[in-house]
Amino acid sequence: MTKASICAPLLLMAASSLTAAPLTTAATALPQPASPSFGRSANSIPSVPLPCIRACMEDVADRFMKALASHNPQSLPLAGTVRYTEMGQELDLGDGLWGTSSDVGGYRHIFADPATGQVAMFATMKENGKPFVMGARLKLELGRITEIEVVLYRSGSGPAWNDAGVIELDKMGKAKDLWGVTIPAADRLSRQQLVTVANAYFEGLQRNDGKGNYPFTEDCDRLENGVYTTHNPSTVKMGDIDIGAMGCLQQFKTGAYGVVTRIHHRRFLVVDEERQIVFALGVFDHSGMIPELTTPEGKKIPTGFFSKPSSILISEAFKIRGGLIQQVEAVGASVPYHMHPGWGEK
Repeated sequence: MTKASICAPLLLMAASSLTAAPLTTAATALPQPASPSFGRSANSIPSVPLPCIRACMEDVADRFMKALASHNPQSLPLAGTVRYTEMGQELDLGDGLWGTSSDVGGYRHIFADPATGQVAMFATMKENGKPFVMGARLKLELGRITEIEVVLYRSGSGPAWNDAGVIELDKMGKAKDLWGVTIPAADRLSRQQLVTVANAYFEGLQRNDGKGNYPFTEDCDRLENGVYTTHNPSTVKMGDIDIGAMGCLQQFKTGAYGVVTRIHHRRFLVVDEERQIVFALGVFDHSGMIPELTTPEGKKIPTGFFSKPSSILISEAFKIRGGLIQQVEAVGASVPYHMHPGWGEK
């Protein structure tokens, strides 16, 4: 395998031991029940006005990033109890990134789900001057934040081309325009239908053999930690197969992603119905027990460094049009094998 990025989709994050180049300046589940204790006193910041629809949700996301950069969670409308996880680890609110984030970056992509009171985002920021990209989810109840979940890729924690991707993403500023298109009500899928399509992506990726029914448009692209890993020749290679030059559908049809042996703790918590987007979270496991893969045509593909157990904690969004996935965006990073993500059942 050569010149791999995060190994679309995010497989090569397992190569976090590679040396990074110096920096210059991505099964249907129900939303998790929150566990706020409204018997405790909330902080003094006024609650978000209700109903909190898209503009309100986007404002909450903006306030969250500013609070993170200023090391001040108490500037947010917090419930009496707020559950906070960072890379799957439950932390006190104010710990972790709350003490090291230093600047709000130039890129942000926000997904709003007023029906469940949740908002998610991909955004670039800086941590002690070094760039990172995060996927984050916030939940509000009665106008106050009860849950915050953060998945992030830190510059220097993986291959050098990932670090370059974060910098390029920051310069990009915003996602492709098609992400923001509101789909006419008559053409929209239901929430459950959207989740089913998003889950089909995980089903097709898990033990991928190239023989499944993969719901992608022909022009589908995937952006991972700031790197396009589709229609981008030489970005991702599996053996001598130039996966990066292909689109989403063609990639899945190679069967080259069979190294992903399990995708567990799948959660589809933010469904942007107007824009037909699903923001999901989960963990990709690589068992390390597959020495080679076989394409539907019978070609053998060596699996390289996937000869040892590894996992990736993932936050991933899907733009769906006509029942097919049109775009994918993800942020993720390597974690201990089969790690629990901090949410859902043990």
